[in-house]
Amino acid sequence: MSNMTGHVGSKANLLTRLIPDGLFVDASWLEKHGYSRSLRHYYVSTGWLEQPAHGLYRRPGPPVRWEHVVVSLQSLLDRPVSVGGRTALELQGYAHYLPHTLKRVHLYWDTPPPGWLHKLALTQVFVCHHRKRLFPEVEHPDSHAELAKSSSSGPQSGLLSLSSGKEDQELIVSTAERAYLELLDELPKKESFDIADRFMETLATLSPRRLQRLLEETQSIKVKRLFFFFADRHQHRWLAHLDKNRIDLGKGKRMLVAGGHLDKQYQITVPSNLEQG
Repeated sequence: MSNMTGHVGSKANLLTRLIPDGLFVDASWLEKHGYSRSLRHYYVSTGWLEQPAHGLYRRPGPPVRWEHVVVSLQSLLDRPVSVGGRTALELQGYAHYLPHTLKRVHLYWDTPPPGWLHKLALTQVFVCHHRKRLFPEVEHPDSHAELAKSSSSGPQSGLLSLSSGKEDQELIVSTAERAYLELLDELPKKESFDIADRFMETLATLSPRRLQRLLEETQSIKVKRLFFFFADRHQHRWLAHLDKNRIDLGKGKRMLVAGGHLDKQYQITVPSNLEQG
């Protein structure tokens, strides 16, 4: 019995090295590392592990934060997911005029999210998007190691690593260029034209090279037209370095706002208060 107790204790001690502070693993991960269902149940009953949702585990520690969830998915659980859209812009400091409390965390996936994602006791809500729908041709690094390799000449995929607020735990997030295009994809139903305009005002240091690639790759005519509409309003220096001839803006009108103003250059209806000068 003492040998069994010692074995269980040694494997529990190993967990402290395998599972970083605050992060999550699932039943499949524990099974692969030699922790049977009965052993998992024992560790939960004795307080070695917490079970915040069915099939999900972590060591007792600090309060659950959304960053812990995403870092766990990206690093320990090898799920191809990135933080994008408005959330990525907020994390990179482009929303200094907005409240600092994040309420919605936009995640971009190649595969369906795990069922436990929406069952955690968090103050934030995860909003999930299909990553390949907007950028089907862009290769997405599935891990921090792959991202580091692809970043040798800049984040060409439109992704980068960003501190999660805890040492050695980084988030994979959309660059500002990609995140803004993801934000525009939410117009007009889930984001406002005013928010998109105010974000564009802050984006004076975007990379034209990265923008060019992403604008050529995305299949959304709406997103590309909206991007140039807002870019023309603010006339940042990088705009002059974009080759619009290589970007397919499609044909025909797009009614985005009922009763709005038709922008003749980009053939989209926008709120009357945003009519170009």
